[in-house]
Amino acid sequence: MEIRQYLSIARRWAWLLILGLALGTAGGYGYGNMQTPVYQTATKIMVSSSSNAVASNPYAIYSDQQLAQTYVQLLTTQPMLDGVTEALGYPVSRGDITVQQNQQGSQIIKITVENSDPQKAADIANQLVQVLIEQNEILQAGRYTASDETLRIQIEQVEQQIAKYQTDLDNVSTKSVSEQLELVTAQMEPLQAEVLQLQKEIALLSPTTSQQRKAQIAEKQARLDQITPLLNLYQQIYSNLVVLGNPGANVSNDSPMVARLQSTLNLYQQIYLNLINSRESIRLARLQNTPNVVQIEAAPVPQNPIRPQPVQNAMLAGAVGLMLAAGVVFLVEYLDDTLKTPEDVDRLLGLPLIGYIAEMQSKGKTDAEIYVSRQPRSPVSESFRSLRTNLEFSSVDKPLRTILVTGAEAGDGKTTISANLAAIFAQGGKRVLLLDADLRRPRLHRFLGIQNRLGLTDLFRDGLDVEAVTYQWSDSNSKTMSVITSGSLPPNPAELLGSHKMDSILAELASRVDVLIIDSPPSLVADAQLLAAKVDGVLLVVQPGKTHADAARATRELLDRAGARVVGAVFNRIPRSHGHYYGGYRYYSPYYYRNDRYLTGSDVVAAASPEVTAPREKAAQSLLSRLWKQQSRSNK
Repeated sequence: MEIRQYLSIARRWAWLLILGLALGTAGGYGYGNMQTPVYQTATKIMVSSSSNAVASNPYAIYSDQQLAQTYVQLLTTQPMLDGVTEALGYPVSRGDITVQQNQQGSQIIKITVENSDPQKAADIANQLVQVLIEQNEILQAGRYTASDETLRIQIEQVEQQIAKYQTDLDNVSTKSVSEQLELVTAQMEPLQAEVLQLQKEIALLSPTTSQQRKAQIAEKQARLDQITPLLNLYQQIYSNLVVLGNPGANVSNDSPMVARLQSTLNLYQQIYLNLINSRESIRLARLQNTPNVVQIEAAPVPQNPIRPQPVQNAMLAGAVGLMLAAGVVFLVEYLDDTLKTPEDVDRLLGLPLIGYIAEMQSKGKTDAEIYVSRQPRSPVSESFRSLRTNLEFSSVDKPLRTILVTGAEAGDGKTTISANLAAIFAQGGKRVLLLDADLRRPRLHRFLGIQNRLGLTDLFRDGLDVEAVTYQWSDSNSKTMSVITSGSLPPNPAELLGSHKMDSILAELASRVDVLIIDSPPSLVADAQLLAAKVDGVLLVVQPGKTHADAARATRELLDRAGARVVGAVFNRIPRSHGHYYGGYRYYSPYYYRNDRYLTGSDVVAAASPEVTAPREKAAQSLLSRLWKQQSRSNK
């Protein structure tokens, strides 16, 4: 379709498009007001490794990015939500929380919380950060808890040994030496077993074939280097106690035994210092390897809800309603197979559109009247005059004296076109005979308000004279035309219309007048085809938006097979409100038609009198005739 056709469709279906827009807008606005307001707030945190780790590892920035991604997943786990729920005292839903990195590869995490209560939204966001910091401390501390607890127990035992040695240094006995040996053995044996186990595991992991094995060996070797000095010190203490043996009853302060006890006390003190240093190293390692979680921006209390937004919802719903209505419109237009535009007639039927007749506004409930006689200055009358001119100049060499008016379907307005066309020919000074050849459902006598006792069928049966069945009909302007109705309905109309008698009747009628106009049934029956072959020209009536393309195409094919000469098509009953859509009627200015309502009867008669119209029509016909002859000579 062209843009003009789209605009025409939009103008024709403007009521449906406006309805869809209005319903969508109203529905969206009402639905938005019915929803519960939802508030949104956000906070930002930064996750990074310790400063020592960053300084010692040039690739720590990439580890921080991966760490941020890990914390994005951690923030929406159930333990975190349970911690927030316990701290705030009301349930927190995972669907209300959205966590994402501020930018791809960034260390900043953005936490967005939605809630129907603005204060709760801010509290949940801020409390989630606090729970994250606490959980982070707990998770990182758990990696060093076992080692720290072991060192604490060992430090307490060494402190007890040191205190006991300091107390009993002056009173050494066999019993005290035995107790010391048992205690040292109890402390030394686990260390020996652990050293042997570590050495065995290191041997099994060697040689290193992967990065994972290399990391495991490094970890076990570090532990081995840590406990080996302690084991050596315990072995020296054990040796000193074995050498002491049985000290006897009297021991002086300068005896070798006292010196050995003092040496053992010094060894315990060194063990104590080593344990203290190891414990501090573990605490320092925990602090260095614990990621830093810092809240950069606290979540404020939102003032305005993010949804619903009634105005925005109304605009979106209105757009959706408009699109749905447009879809319905174009679906209906796509499925509509009727003839609507002159382009359709030209493309599907190969006929020129030589007339545009708008809807005729009748006085009563029916349109049974000669409209061009009642409204001679209306746009409809001008349309019939244009149609008359087109028919007169459709063939200069062989003028149309017998014209058959037919249509593709019943109800297209063939009788209306026939009667008004005959009246407009009569107004032009022609001798006109209007013949009703519809022997199945005749309507011409009702249209003109005359009797149908004698007509065309009586010329076949009774052998009457033509004058006996002819009625003289005149309008308010004293324009007279001859009318022959159908007469009584025969049982075999096709046989009558196709007979030689009908040929002679048509020849006699045509000889009596200047123009013979025949009103025929639609092409659904064979009557129209039989008559079409006997006349000079056929005028096809099409009602835009009603006449189906398949029926019109079949009519054209049937007329071509009958050898008829179809001079053109005429659009009938073009809606005045949608004339722009069907074409042809939009150029009539309503200015002239509105003036027609206020004309008196004498004004109408004067405006349509022969003294006024005849000179103008003769001048126009003379000019058109000269132009037509010049065009014919140039073509030759």
